[in-house]
Amino acid sequence: MAILRSLSFSHISVIFLAIISIQCGAIDEERKVHIVYMGALPESQYSLTSHHINILEEVVEESNATESLVHSYKRSFNGFAAKLNDRERQKLARKEGVVSVFPSRSLQLQTTRSWDFMGLTETVKRVPEVEGDVIIGVIDSGIWPESESFSDEGFGPPPKKWKGACNGGKNFTCNNKLIGARTYTDLGPDNTARDTVGHGSHTASTAAGNKVKDAGFYGLAQGNARGGVPSARIAAYKVCAEGGCSDADILAAFDDAIADGVDIISISLGSSLAIDMNGILTSHSAGNSGPGLGTTASVAPWLLSVAASSTDRRIIDKVVLGDGTTTTLVGTSVNSFDLKGEKFDLIYGKNASLRCSDDDVRLCKNGCLDANLVKGKVVVCDEVSKGEEPVHARALGTIMIDNRFNDFGRIYPLPATLLIPENGEKVKSYMNSTRNPQANILKSEAIHDSIAPVVASFSSRGPNVIIAEIIKPDISAPGVDILAAFSPLASPSGIKSDKRSVKYSIMSGTSMACPHVTGAAAYVKSFHPEWSPSAIKSALMTTAWPMNATKNELEFAYGAGHIDPVKAVNPGLVYETLKSDYIQMLCNINYYDSWRIREITGERISCPEASQGSAKDLNYPSMGVMVTGEKAFKSNWTRTVTNVGSANSIYKATVTSDPKLQITVNPDVLSFQALNENKTFVVTVAGGELPDNTVYSASLVWSDGTHSVRSPIVVYTN
Repeated sequence: MAILRSLSFSHISVIFLAIISIQCGAIDEERKVHIVYMGALPESQYSLTSHHINILEEVVEESNATESLVHSYKRSFNGFAAKLNDRERQKLARKEGVVSVFPSRSLQLQTTRSWDFMGLTETVKRVPEVEGDVIIGVIDSGIWPESESFSDEGFGPPPKKWKGACNGGKNFTCNNKLIGARTYTDLGPDNTARDTVGHGSHTASTAAGNKVKDAGFYGLAQGNARGGVPSARIAAYKVCAEGGCSDADILAAFDDAIADGVDIISISLGSSLAIDMNGILTSHSAGNSGPGLGTTASVAPWLLSVAASSTDRRIIDKVVLGDGTTTTLVGTSVNSFDLKGEKFDLIYGKNASLRCSDDDVRLCKNGCLDANLVKGKVVVCDEVSKGEEPVHARALGTIMIDNRFNDFGRIYPLPATLLIPENGEKVKSYMNSTRNPQANILKSEAIHDSIAPVVASFSSRGPNVIIAEIIKPDISAPGVDILAAFSPLASPSGIKSDKRSVKYSIMSGTSMACPHVTGAAAYVKSFHPEWSPSAIKSALMTTAWPMNATKNELEFAYGAGHIDPVKAVNPGLVYETLKSDYIQMLCNINYYDSWRIREITGERISCPEASQGSAKDLNYPSMGVMVTGEKAFKSNWTRTVTNVGSANSIYKATVTSDPKLQITVNPDVLSFQALNENKTFVVTVAGGELPDNTVYSASLVWSDGTHSVRSPIVVYTN
């Protein structure tokens, strides 16, 4: 008997987009793109596009309705995007049948050793005939179709379930690997799904790129580049260009992806959008706004939110000072330039201009460096940057000193490195000790990092600012110094004056972690095609490696832990979440009234006037609760697990807890007699007064001697 598939519930994610957009503040009087959300698709058969135009005709003032309409959403939910001013927005918001109206934000993109590091080696067991039927939809900046990573050599025709199209624009060709492409950003007459920034090609190849031998970045990270599921198919949905990505276009891409027949969606964008719909799992980057708490926008419980962590390969470079006695200093960057062992004059940014204040020029702020003073020299700057100002001032190289962002390598347009302040002071001390300070920045090299995985500083952290009881992010995956396909039209450093062109590049970000989880989910699905999105999500979370809390700031950094794709194929037990569970959660959080929830879900439901439940009652693979800390507390979680391991099995509970928490599980033994049998249990946590701003971690592990099913438990105060 197959595991019950989650019912279609795509449009619910628009709720979270609306909530977050509303919290961003009021809009002005200019005509801007807004999303008008009208809930579930109607049962009656009529043209939604015509209906949307009719509604617009009643409110638009200076333009006609057809010109105002941007997108009509009609596959996953009822709604449209339109250009509106504030008065028109208010009129629409008051109309019958309209749940919410909110501005479409401009979002930003978030960016082979990693798969081997996770245990998903080239020799692991696979089901290639099923893997070849898995379709991954990548919503990103497009794709470079000529890349070897997307060659269709050895591929048969697309799966019969594929209903999409290759609308990639001028001079864009799909094949049996890259089976579909659509574009949404308006780029003029040559509108194309071709990737011009590199981000989309990188994420797509990380998830499902072919094996490509001898790939690398100017000799760095040389080896085989491959995705997690090389036999899977890819459909590219271009919603981003150099200027960013809009909510309206992202929703349109989701709408098309549903109809096209993709199995898994990968979205490495700074959006709250992600959808558990029609059996489609969505993997979503947690964001790059870390390390502050509460910074992740990936908060919806039906998506798989991914943090970024390191692998055991670290890319470093070295600075050799000219005195011949100082120890070589280790810095961080992806430096492909080779200065051939020579040493060049050093100059401190503070001494390199009279145009700016001392503070601005020592930081090498834009427009501050004097080219006559820095040309041909290595300039020392007291702040990390992209290297734009030193390049503009024609410096030979730059040494940056900062205590931020030194746990990953960034590509610069010139020889460069980032030193921690301790090493930076050694450089300054040397410069003050001689009349002619010199240095060389060596080409980068790869070293073994024994402390990996560690969550990257940039990776956004929880807690969940919308639903405090749902721990976010859900899981961690490699997102530091990842080599993958790139667009030869894009600058690898992101600086226009950098004219280098590469087929493969090294990038870091939760954008890079997200497609690792996408590939892992596709790998699990190839063994269990009938599993629901929540079952796959549960399998990935409950089999994750526990991470070292002293290095990683507990679960708000890494969720359930570091992903283990091979172990996730056989998790033993899974936590299923169905449409009815999400509806009950919406009632419990008391954000929308019964009418709006009926419009959202399309179900005839009525929430109790005073709900006794909370979001922590959702059947989720992790457990969280926020308490006041001012008095003793007691909290319960009710959970149901489905047996997907051995038919006759007995699981016993083990709890590991902080001593300030008292945790019990009832029952603490689960006996199963059949596959797909369900068992329910209750976890109770109690404690006394707790200090403010504290987090306490615990875990529950169900084990039958073969499987270990682990769920994190987090109790935290305001």
